[in-house]
Amino acid sequence: MSLLTNVMDHSLDDGYAEAAARKKAEGAGGLPKTLRAKLGLAAGLVLAALVVTVGAAQARVAAPVVAKEREELIDRIDRETETADKLESNVDKLRDDVSARQREALMKSGDSDQADLMGLLSGATQVHGPGVKLLVDDAKEASTGGDGDPRETSGFSDTGRVRDRDMQRVVNGLWASGAEAVSVNGQRLTALSAIRAAGDAILVDNKPLVPPYTVLAVGDGKRLSTRFQNSADGLYLHALQENFGIRTAISVEEDLRLPAAPSVIVRTAQPKTEKGTS
Repeated sequence: MSLLTNVMDHSLDDGYAEAAARKKAEGAGGLPKTLRAKLGLAAGLVLAALVVTVGAAQARVAAPVVAKEREELIDRIDRETETADKLESNVDKLRDDVSARQREALMKSGDSDQADLMGLLSGATQVHGPGVKLLVDDAKEASTGGDGDPRETSGFSDTGRVRDRDMQRVVNGLWASGAEAVSVNGQRLTALSAIRAAGDAILVDNKPLVPPYTVLAVGDGKRLSTRFQNSADGLYLHALQENFGIRTAISVEEDLRLPAAPSVIVRTAQPKTEKGTS
């Protein structure tokens, strides 16, 4: 019993008791853990504030330089845009001059009736007469689509945009249905005209067009309208309307006025003349 009593009364030997007392004394002489954590947090906040202050000071110093470079870039863009506008205006004037000289040459080349016919067929002169007016527009929910062929991906069903190939088929269908002169948004089409795309824009003779697209075709109005709507290209346009929401409207007009083409320049082809026999 004396052994058990001794163990109960002295559960820790002297070494453990001494170590516990020494640890307690060292803890009393140092900083509490909570105070050390607070000091560390304060030091971190001071360092972060210093970094933010230095960054703000550098941004303030660089701001005038960035603003100056931005103003210089804007001025340069404005100057280049103005130069491009002047060049485009000069090009239009030169085209008008060339067209006028071509029409004058046609008038001098033979009898007036033949010259008028050549001017009409080549697009070198203005025309008017009965025909059809066809409006083609993007779908109401049209938006810019992604990459890839719009007819081969699901993107086109989401965009509902009229493409250059659609306008090509419309114009070709009108020619095949009996149109004698065609224009798209005021751009007269000739044998040298090209309808193509640049991004999402449709170009006619390198001039961008914006929807809605107004196609005017001079010809026998009712017959032209019926033949086009029953043609493969007319049915194709109808399918675009049904499947993709493309908006179209066609009407027969009593008198349409189409402008002359900006320029009709042939650089390679030469007329073939028949030599008489003696």
